[in-house]
Formats: sequence, structure tokens, C-alpha cells
Amino acid sequence: MAMSVVPLLLVGQGSDELRTKANQGDAIAQLSLGVIYDQGQGVPQDYAEAVHWFRKAADQGHSLAQYLLGGMYYLGQGVPQDYIEASRWFQQAAEQGNTLAQSALGLMYSMGDGVPQDYVLSHMWLNLAAATSSDKRAARDRVASKMTREQIAEAQRLAREWRTKAAKSGTAR
Repeated sequence: MAMSVVPLLLVGQGSDELRTKANQGDAIAQLSLGVIYDQGQGVPQDYAEAVHWFRKAADQGHSLAQYLLGGMYYLGQGVPQDYIEASRWFQQAAEQGNTLAQSALGLMYSMGDGVPQDYVLSHMWLNLAAATSSDKRAARDRVASKMTREQIAEAQRLAREWRTKAAKSGTAR
């Protein structure tokens, strides 16, 4: 599931030192171990172990770990496939401004995977994520093609409100 996202500051550290930090509650070390196990980097690939470490970091509010944990539930890697649980983790990360999670959540709303199908919310989340790539803009535009002008206006209003709220709370990206 995970892309190559091991934080650079931990790349050169030995696995014992990384595991010690992770066991001491360091969310970056926990995330890093999750990625290492997810990708099988120097260890046998073990999705269940990846989920274990992603969850520890996610429970501390680390948005990338929340996104990656959501992805594990979405794909059923290391855990039974569960779209509702995936959407819950994506939502937590999306609300922190994680554009990967915003995009994933938007796609889930467009398909009705784990959430009620809702093109307005789909467009809102994809619109928030669209600032980062043309792929996300294209996904947003595909959803918009299924919506009325009123629905698009509502989605845009919700996205503006989210950005304003996020800017005030410091979660805007």
C-alpha cells in the first residue's frame, strides 16, 4: 500500500534503534516501521505487522499513518477488507489536510464505498485535493459531470468553508 514514504531523518538508522524509538511511542518511527513491513524493506513483507505500526502512529494523530492505515483496510491487507473502517481513517487524515486522504475519501463518496454515495461530498473532498495534481482535478471533474449546477455550487461552498475553518485551526495545506 505505502509508497516510499519512510521519513528521511530515519532512513539511515538501524532497525534496532528504529524499533526502540517506535516502542517508546515515536510516531515517525512507528510510521517508518509500518512502511518497512508494508514494502518488505530488509524484512519479510508482513501486512499485519505494517498495520500494527501504522495504527500506533495513526492513534497519535499522524495523518500519513491514518491515510496508510485506511488504505490497508480498503485493500484488505493485513486486516479484513472493511470500507467503513477505511473511510473512518481517511476521514481523520483528510480533516487534517492530508490531500492523499482527501482524494481517497472523495473517491469513496463517489462510489459509495463504506459511505453513502454523495457526489456533493465527493466533489468537495476531491476539490480540496485538486490543488496538488491534475489527476485529482480530473477525478473531481468526472464527479462534476454527474452533478447539477446547484450540487457543484454546494460542493464548492463546502470546500470554501472547510478551507476557512482549516486555516483558522492551522490544518490547511
